[in-house]
Amino acid sequence: MISVRGITKRFGSHTALDGVELEVPEGTVQGLLGPNGAGKTTTVRVLTTLLQPDSGDAFVAGRSVLNEGHAVRQRLGVSGQYAAVDEKLTGFENLTMVGELYGMRRKDAKARARELLRDFRLDDVPDDKRAGTYSGGMRRRLDLAGAIVARPPVVILDEPTTGLDPRGRRDTWAAIESLASGGTTVLLTTQYLEEADQLADSIAVIDGGRIIAEGTAAELKTQTGGARVDILLAPSSDVDLAVGAVRRAGHEATVDRRAGRLTIGASGGSRDLIDVVEALHAVGLETTEAALRQPTLDEVFLQLTGNSAESDATVDEPGSPEREPVTAHGTAKESR
Repeated sequence: MISVRGITKRFGSHTALDGVELEVPEGTVQGLLGPNGAGKTTTVRVLTTLLQPDSGDAFVAGRSVLNEGHAVRQRLGVSGQYAAVDEKLTGFENLTMVGELYGMRRKDAKARARELLRDFRLDDVPDDKRAGTYSGGMRRRLDLAGAIVARPPVVILDEPTTGLDPRGRRDTWAAIESLASGGTTVLLTTQYLEEADQLADSIAVIDGGRIIAEGTAAELKTQTGGARVDILLAPSSDVDLAVGAVRRAGHEATVDRRAGRLTIGASGGSRDLIDVVEALHAVGLETTEAALRQPTLDEVFLQLTGNSAESDATVDEPGSPEREPVTAHGTAKESR
């Protein structure tokens, strides 16, 4: 449903996209992760027809962003970092307006608005409550509902939970899961690794304008070397003594001296955990915690890119024009 084929885009001497290739099957959630300036924003702008690539092409639901922009926008719903809702209108009025902008008859637009308010758990909101008084999570759910009023086969969510509190983030996750379960194809850019782990069927990591890794969360995690043994030493323990004991047992440890924590690769699984704990006890060291765990997606990201995604902030690429607001039904210019 989304096919990106050799897209390149340059802003002066800066290459924002360098031959990006990406295929997203129908009815799946594709995560797109990358550090600051990696090319996520440019990719979204190309797919939403806000930006023409220098070379290559991309297809949304079979339509070319280069030659069939209007047809792409008809098949695409977009929700950006900030909820594109009219604060002076109620939730029902917002969704009805979007439906009519898509060309739906007023009766059908109203029926669709009621359906979406129910699906996104906004039907218990008082009918006269304006969207400007909604909580962040409610506004985000309303914005997501607006993105699918016309039942587009593809929805692009660009950092959909930026600025939300944990409750609002969980509500938004539930809404995205509802989209996917209904058969919608979703491209999700996010700076929250837990979000990608929770929602994405497949993840692509972009860095320096190139896709550098692809796969499920589990497949990407195997690239860091598999399971880990995490050891938290008892307070005031001799960390150097612990490292030496672990090394004599045949293992190498990564050390966080301030926390008194050792991390050891565990290709042997639980056997390695037992070996390490026994080695520490043999030299008189006690452990507060000892656990066998899988690597986190954050560790994968750090190993692949050398950056922590949690510190990422979405910015336009150097030299790019000012971003035009994206609404649930296309660009602001088109809605006018």
